[in-house]
Amino acid sequence: MTQPDDDLPPGTPEGWTEPEAPFDEDAAWRLIIENYGDRPDLGDGIVDPEPAQPSKPAAPAPAERDLFDRSYLDALDAQPVDDPPVEPRTREEHFVPPEPPPVPRGTPARRLAWCGLFGAPLMMLAAVVFGLTYPTWVAVGLVAAFVGGFVFLVATMSRDGDDHWGDGAVV
Repeated sequence: MTQPDDDLPPGTPEGWTEPEAPFDEDAAWRLIIENYGDRPDLGDGIVDPEPAQPSKPAAPAPAERDLFDRSYLDALDAQPVDDPPVEPRTREEHFVPPEPPPVPRGTPARRLAWCGLFGAPLMMLAAVVFGLTYPTWVAVGLVAAFVGGFVFLVATMSRDGDDHWGDGAVV
């Protein structure tokens, strides 16, 4: 904080600043906690920003429950014998999903195309990592396997708009 020149004591060097008191964080938190929930006094001339609401009957406060509240269990024990016991329901009791269909195996040509699509880049990556040098005909064959596998898979994709997944979940 810089002091104005007229408030400086005589003999104070130019540009002198008074050292600031260190910030007392604990005091600030204590002040916040002490005033928590208090409304500031708005004075006589200021109108309260919250308009008066018509009085509503106060809702009963929820009953404080003990952590180990046995009222539900006691009510179950107090039921007459001829009534069936009330059991809590779980989601697993209501829905049992059907067995999923087996994973389609695909044709041998499609499996070979997938091997070319993923196997060729893995072989080239292995050559880089381990410092291997492939003969030219092997490198060209790996590139051809990658491109050929990609082209074959795209060319044999299903063209119809139905993706056989249905319209979503059935309730």
